[in-house]
Amino acid sequence: MNQINQAAGFGKVGVLFGGRSAEREVSLMSGAGVLKALRSKGVDAHPFDPAERSLAELAAEKFDRVFIALHGRYGEDGTLQGALEQLGIPYTGPGVMASSIAMDKVMTKRIWIGHDLPTPRFIVLDSASTPREELRQVPDVLGLPLMLKAPHEGSTIGIAKVAGYSDMQEGFDLCAQYDAVVLAEEFVTGRELTVPVMGKGTSGDNKAKAFPVIEIRAPEGNYDYQHKYFTDDTKYLCPAPLDEALTQRIQELAVKAYNALGCRGWSRVDFMLRASDNEPFLLEINTSPGMTGHSLVPMSARQAGMTYEDLCYEILKFAALDLKPSDAWKSHASKDTDVSDKG
Repeated sequence: MNQINQAAGFGKVGVLFGGRSAEREVSLMSGAGVLKALRSKGVDAHPFDPAERSLAELAAEKFDRVFIALHGRYGEDGTLQGALEQLGIPYTGPGVMASSIAMDKVMTKRIWIGHDLPTPRFIVLDSASTPREELRQVPDVLGLPLMLKAPHEGSTIGIAKVAGYSDMQEGFDLCAQYDAVVLAEEFVTGRELTVPVMGKGTSGDNKAKAFPVIEIRAPEGNYDYQHKYFTDDTKYLCPAPLDEALTQRIQELAVKAYNALGCRGWSRVDFMLRASDNEPFLLEINTSPGMTGHSLVPMSARQAGMTYEDLCYEILKFAALDLKPSDAWKSHASKDTDVSDKG
């Protein structure tokens, strides 16, 4: 099947972007790029902003599949994926459970630890009830500096680096604005890396595969929201200047982290490479990564020989449902009995 016929075979495609999360601004940029790219490939693609239109309107559009370009809550956290499962509309990216777990940095770390995958040590703090005295004890356990994070946010929103005991309360208060709990995490000094992964599972033609590794070098090591999306001060090295054995090790670890959470379609895995011994540590996984002009997955894909347009097209090809509607009906029908038998 040539690409023109395949594009037609996708049917009517919705590009979901914008949304109600703190990452709305970035999502609008991602979605605009994806929409333009898919249309350039002959896909019948249409924009849809869930912040401005209801799920009833989404159902009424009768999309054959959707490309999720939403970031953060209500788009990347399993809630929208669940609605799409109910509507029977195949969607890009991981399914309900994987999306939900990956959006929670605490649960993600717990699963990785269960799979013997390396991630920095951490403590979970209640945003509403952690007393000042307990906060001051956290550096005694994790050391300084350390990181405080709102575990359900992304794009470096709700994150603070703590250099000393006196910074704990201010950093905690910042993160607590965004979440019911705050993740205190050991700071790994070293190089910041990220690896896109695409596919599903450990076997077959479409098994999960890692793209080239990217190293991120932000001014003074501060890869914040501004440096991530709106300046050209951050340097990106792709492929990252690592020896072949270390590169392969990090890519293999990215795929293991992706599969441990049950991801499919595509995602991006973030690391710190410890300076003292070149040991990699998993930080988080993004199940709906940015697709802006500054975004990392398109950068890695280009290094692998894939254009932005081809990348969007390939991601769309992986659109799927966790449970096919026909399977759901069969399951229901197999349990159906005559009401007269129920007494």
